[in-house]
Amino acid sequence: MFKKLGTAAVTALALSAGPVLAAGAAYNVENVDFSFDGPFGKYDPIQLQRGLKVYTEVCASCHGLKHVPIRTLHDKGGPELPEDQVRAYAELYEVFDPEIDDFRAARPTDHFPESMLENAPDLSLMAKKRAGFSGPYGLGINQLVNGIGGAEYVYSLLVHFEDPPACAPEDFPGSYNKTFANGGYPESCKDENGHKTVKGSWIAMSQPLWGEDVDYDDGAPNDLESVAEDVSAFLMWTAEPKMMQRKNAGFTGVIFLTILSVLLYLTNKRLWAPIKGKKNS
Repeated sequence: MFKKLGTAAVTALALSAGPVLAAGAAYNVENVDFSFDGPFGKYDPIQLQRGLKVYTEVCASCHGLKHVPIRTLHDKGGPELPEDQVRAYAELYEVFDPEIDDFRAARPTDHFPESMLENAPDLSLMAKKRAGFSGPYGLGINQLVNGIGGAEYVYSLLVHFEDPPACAPEDFPGSYNKTFANGGYPESCKDENGHKTVKGSWIAMSQPLWGEDVDYDDGAPNDLESVAEDVSAFLMWTAEPKMMQRKNAGFTGVIFLTILSVLLYLTNKRLWAPIKGKKNS
């Protein structure tokens, strides 16, 4: 059990009253050019550090990362924080220790806290659970090059909060998001056949990012799109922390199989060539 220290986290997310990222279809998912896309892509540690800051100051007020050990912030291929910074970051949280029957400062060996609200989903694996590229657009080459689009789904959801369309009643609950597909939907925005006339739906969470939500130490842009891209990249890393190792292992396997295929071909040709020669004679 964790308890978050301090009040740095933005409280806007505390208004959420339902699942943030439900499974299912999505609209208007943008194909973001992430550094980790493609078979040879890799995480940008500096971007992951920025995404960690966005998560800490905005998302952590409600959403947890219970499957992510804090110590992994030091791992190569991740945010790559120095060990002293990882220890300092861990101390932002308190963890209940049954051995002393009390709370103590968290250590790097502890995990990130769980979700602060009962109905706020944990974000540890969210970017892996969601497929932004589905249907004909997401099959084959596109998924091979760009992945399933989980990070793009998170990004698109964060940047696509908009004013509700004119067909919606003013008192309809939730916030209109043109990417989220499985939220509430007013009957007044359906045609006579019951088909939706506008894409998206109404999500229980209020808009969490507005642009300039955080100030980056490296002076990177902090407009809405940039901040959303950074935290989406971070959530992709929490869901796939070993992506680089997996890609390297796959590339090594392809090379090995290619060499093996050539050797088998040459071996087969050498072994059978004399026999084929006798048959021809």
